[in-house]
Amino acid sequence: MVLVGALCPAAAQAQDAAPSPRALATGLHISDGRLVEGNGNDFVMRGVNHAHTWYPGRTQQSLADIKAMGANTVRVVLADGHRWSADSAADVANVVAQCKANRLICVLEVHDTTGYGEDTAAGTLDQAADYWIGLKDVLAGQENYIVVNIGNEPWGNTSPEGWTDPTIAAIKKLRNAGFQHTIMVDAPNWGQDWQGVMRASARSVYAADPTGNLIFSIHMYSVYDTAAEITDYLNAFVDAKLPILIGEFGGPADQWGDPDEDTMMAAAQQLELGYLAWSWSGNTDPVLDLTLNFDPAQLSSWGQRIFNGVNGIAQTAKEATVYGGGTPGDTQAPTAPGTPTASTVTATSAALAWTAATDNVGVSGYDVVRISGTTETAVGASTTNTATVTGLTANTAYTFAVYARDAAGNRSARSATVDVTTGSAPPVACSVGYRVVGEWQGGFQGEIALRNTGTSVISGWKLGFAFTDGQTVTNMWGGTATQTGGTVSVAPASYTSTIPAGGSVTVGFIGSKGATNTAPTAFTLNGGACATT
Repeated sequence: MVLVGALCPAAAQAQDAAPSPRALATGLHISDGRLVEGNGNDFVMRGVNHAHTWYPGRTQQSLADIKAMGANTVRVVLADGHRWSADSAADVANVVAQCKANRLICVLEVHDTTGYGEDTAAGTLDQAADYWIGLKDVLAGQENYIVVNIGNEPWGNTSPEGWTDPTIAAIKKLRNAGFQHTIMVDAPNWGQDWQGVMRASARSVYAADPTGNLIFSIHMYSVYDTAAEITDYLNAFVDAKLPILIGEFGGPADQWGDPDEDTMMAAAQQLELGYLAWSWSGNTDPVLDLTLNFDPAQLSSWGQRIFNGVNGIAQTAKEATVYGGGTPGDTQAPTAPGTPTASTVTATSAALAWTAATDNVGVSGYDVVRISGTTETAVGASTTNTATVTGLTANTAYTFAVYARDAAGNRSARSATVDVTTGSAPPVACSVGYRVVGEWQGGFQGEIALRNTGTSVISGWKLGFAFTDGQTVTNMWGGTATQTGGTVSVAPASYTSTIPAGGSVTVGFIGSKGATNTAPTAFTLNGGACATT
């Protein structure tokens, strides 16, 4: 994962001619621009990355835990000996065996190539290809279960156009050595392709594989902070029938920006593309650890989002049919879950539990929905008969229900509903100053100064207020506004997300208005009341 830049526009487009038909692999392979299993069934990766080469003693339990959380795939960090001690053939064979024992598809990647051309410690794709060839006896015959990711983020930000030829050469080297596996290639620019090199040369790289069993991997971090950037990039490949997945991504804001993980996951679900979140644990950066201390009972907020959030793993993952998942011919839906009951209701969350559904093959998970009139909105998912719904508004009535689903994707009838009213949020140590900077016919400029009056840092926040005269926020800086009717919710920009004790941040905006422009009189921060100044 790394940094900087803005996506290239139309100059870096994947061409739109469909790939020519190629010979199919014996296992996982590419068909019509999509990853499919040996039996032709679509396989959509839903999983995470695990840093095996740095934490080999954690792998056996981690793979079991990752499976228990609902994942169908794990991407495993290996080393070829250039930068870190090489993982031996016996070690890799054991990793593959553990993946199979836990009914996970295994993406194996060499991490030593990370940032080549910019990081002097990085190895080459040619060296990585030699490492894979040395493992051929271990990997041959495992085409149903593994994908070979030649090298992680194999080029930095320096002259990324140099990525194309070594990538083609490494692909040909593996094919000439007899590899029949689906091969995965990562993008340059530390995996993020913000200069569009992989996007522009994808057709020629794909054509270099005589089997056609090649999939592109884009890593989405802070470069991908808008919905347009994400959907534009993914759709360029889908429209060209070039296979792609999100091989790594993060959600929490970092010093370079705030990735839009909600759009990444929603787009992947809509386009039926795989995604693999970074990373299970041990990242030495708790912001991107899905679990703390490799403990699935200690999911971080990032982990909760990935596993149990909307479009998350628990809600969308389907086990590979090679392991029996999605049993062919299974058309029987589970029974409806029992009526949910609510407990531990706070100002912003509610814990729900229900009687488990039954199924002729087995229930694989549950989807929790919020109901408003005839509208349903997915708010969470779980592999058990309990879930905690978060992100609620204080002093607000909600109605929830639950669906069950099986591995084949059959969905039950909806459960009966439960009504929940959230509690009052405690006051927050904050104050808000609101002022109109200037007005003109039909519009105005406003400014909101948010001060932390407490003794601890505020990291990440959501500011709420309401207009009473039909005003609408049309443009904002320092934050992002979401408005429903007169109610406005503001999330911070990357540079305003942290407010030190005694410090403040300022958000400015342009709004539309009618004849009157009454200022909001009340503000909340993370659901709690703020003083006004």
